[in-house]
Amino acid sequence: MPAFRQVGEKQLPNPVLCMAWSPKRDLIALANTTGELLLHRLANFQRVWSLPPSEYTGKEITALAWRPDGKILAFSVGDTKQVVLCDVEKAEILHLFPVQNSVSCMHWMEVIEESSALSSFYNSEDESKLFLPKLPTLPKSYSTTSKIFSEEKSDEIMNLLGEVRLNILVLGGGSGFVELYAYGMYKIATLTGVPGTCRSLSLSSDLKSLSVITEIRSVDNNPEICYIQLDTGLLSDCLPEVTRMARKFTHISTLLQYLRLSLTCMCEAWEDILMQMDLRLTKFVQEKNTSTQVQDEFLELLLWGQSSPELQALLMNQLTVKGLKKLGQSIESSYSSIQKLVISHLQSGSEALLYHLSEVKGMSLWKQKFQPLGLDSAAIEDAITAVGSFSLKANELLQVIDKSMKNFKAFFRWLYVAMLRMCEEHVPPELNKMTQKDIAFVADFLSEHFSENEELFDRKGKYFNVERVGQYLKDEDEDLVSPPNTKGNQWLKFLQESTPLKESPLLFPSFPQKSLHFVKRMMESVIELCLQNPAEVIGKSVKQAVFLPLYTVPASSENTPRLFELPSLWNNKKANMHYVVFCMPEISPCKLYLLRKGTDPYRHIPNSLMSIDLSNVLSHHLDDEDDKVSIHCLDARFYDDEMLTVVLHAPEEENGGRILAQLPLGSALSCETEFNWDPSLRLDQQSGAIPCQGLVVGNQWRDLENMKAQFVAVNGIRKVACVLSANLRHVRVFEMDVEDEEDEEGAESQNASADQDGLEMTMTNRGEGDGAGEAEAQDEDEAEEHGGDVCQKAEEHLESEEALELS
Repeated sequence: MPAFRQVGEKQLPNPVLCMAWSPKRDLIALANTTGELLLHRLANFQRVWSLPPSEYTGKEITALAWRPDGKILAFSVGDTKQVVLCDVEKAEILHLFPVQNSVSCMHWMEVIEESSALSSFYNSEDESKLFLPKLPTLPKSYSTTSKIFSEEKSDEIMNLLGEVRLNILVLGGGSGFVELYAYGMYKIATLTGVPGTCRSLSLSSDLKSLSVITEIRSVDNNPEICYIQLDTGLLSDCLPEVTRMARKFTHISTLLQYLRLSLTCMCEAWEDILMQMDLRLTKFVQEKNTSTQVQDEFLELLLWGQSSPELQALLMNQLTVKGLKKLGQSIESSYSSIQKLVISHLQSGSEALLYHLSEVKGMSLWKQKFQPLGLDSAAIEDAITAVGSFSLKANELLQVIDKSMKNFKAFFRWLYVAMLRMCEEHVPPELNKMTQKDIAFVADFLSEHFSENEELFDRKGKYFNVERVGQYLKDEDEDLVSPPNTKGNQWLKFLQESTPLKESPLLFPSFPQKSLHFVKRMMESVIELCLQNPAEVIGKSVKQAVFLPLYTVPASSENTPRLFELPSLWNNKKANMHYVVFCMPEISPCKLYLLRKGTDPYRHIPNSLMSIDLSNVLSHHLDDEDDKVSIHCLDARFYDDEMLTVVLHAPEEENGGRILAQLPLGSALSCETEFNWDPSLRLDQQSGAIPCQGLVVGNQWRDLENMKAQFVAVNGIRKVACVLSANLRHVRVFEMDVEDEEDEEGAESQNASADQDGLEMTMTNRGEGDGAGEAEAQDEDEAEEHGGDVCQKAEEHLESEEALELS
């Protein structure tokens, strides 16, 4: 009886390109050739949700990685060159950022080292909540780009940041592209000098080194697989400082996104109907026959109650009483919405940004601790000044909105009464009273806003700019059409006359001629510059410590998806070592090779390279007269520090001889024979001298009948495995180490049936082969039709399951 059992099988409608198990739950994420991201659970391989491809994110998923807490899934998109962070509970896109190169592999790790400095920082993380109000949520109608801030009763920024303990998302791609992102959001290092295209990455949990498998084109243009170890000692040596800096900068990055989305909401609140007055007055100027100014026409109507036939036609035929009421309501509604967003969102976001930048400035002044990481106090001071300028511009917009609302209210009230009189309709008594002060107020408004401007017509195609708010929300480099009138402002006059104050760094520049969008873009660029410097400094500190050319890629595997191919990397956290497992099928098809390197690149590891002979690994189980059988390893992944999960192929056996097995590494790791590596040669050119160990798997194996198995993904913590066929469509999932869990079998079967009832899925196994594939594809379509209900119930079930696990 095998020590692991099959719990699900499925024929998928589209080939799978990536697969990765959740580190915390029995969930596996799959990405297929259509750009769809799928989440399945272990029991019966039921689908929890699917995220379809979109033009916004992209349609070519190239790599997957789970955040160590299992709450966020990262995936890279090749056609749009973006990395997307997705909420596992709700299948929502939380955050995305662009990258320079297409990502070919990614790895998300968590630091496990503890220190008193880190513990004190973990405990003080929530201090900002004591000083800063909680950011208001964005309007629910706004959901086109991001949903980070759209859910009620949740601290969205903290959810996105996750735990305070540092975790780093490592991205690798072509042309030596390697980048490290703290908390999956803030770029903490840009590495240069890594040759070739990255195939696999593993950053050690002590942050001392980064293992990279690269594919390099050799002199004769053959793909060559190499192992590179990069010394990341600066990150390890300055771990408390790196954690504190990364946490702050991630807060800042998230707040910038919050301000960006708030400004987008304001632009959506501003309506094109507000431009009607400007356009109709311009048309009136172009069509009227008199030489009288428009301003004079309205003043004459205000003072004497008389109007020219042209003005009367404009008011009664084009604007109309009903249109005037609608325009007034639109202006009041639009301005009120924008005003609320400025007060509640822009100002609170700017205050939070200033708070975090001021803390970063304090860190930068502690040069002994933070200067090696590239924190530049001058650049941070520039960022604080830019945020101050943005706050000033937001306050200026508030003043313009307040003045415009008063002006329009008085103007529309007077014009409404005048138009009712033209129609000879009844004027309500409450509107009929206008004091001398009211008349003077409207007259000032008409003289300031209704004068024809030839220069404006040349720039914008209109003679008037009655509506003054929209110019602040336009994303353009041009100066404001109507900047605020500062005549008579005693403070500005005092500043102009005082040279010391004019040059003082304590006063924020106001940029009176520029729009809010322009100042926002300027602030983003200055803060971006401030954030980039540490990534460059830390990136330059990383040096190549080990370079080992391993073997050339067989021509037969040129078209195989690179994400599934060996070598496979593993970080042994207890022993502080990197493991690399690989095959050289053209040199030794029946051998599996294991390379070990210390996470400290300068620490010597005895017996660092060995090979495992697979010839008699199943000799006690296969019916064969000879002691040795030709067995090839198709795929191998680390189950834990002392176990490999492998897919083996015995070509001489019936039914293709595909086998899933667990290989214990204990005897191989105890090998005492040393291999003397000749650095001038590739490993495959000196493979005969590599020490070799034999292995026997015991009962830790099972035949994979009726399946052309090729690849495997495992999670030793959850004790699960997923086997994928050579055509990338046929999947089987297994529970491993079942003998250790016999007591739990009853509970597990109940959970599996509860999962099935809760998810209301019709995806069950109906048979083997193509017929089963068609049935499963049909079930997939049915599940998609009921996607909303399924997703909602899946969310509820995931939340209840997580609560159960935590308890």
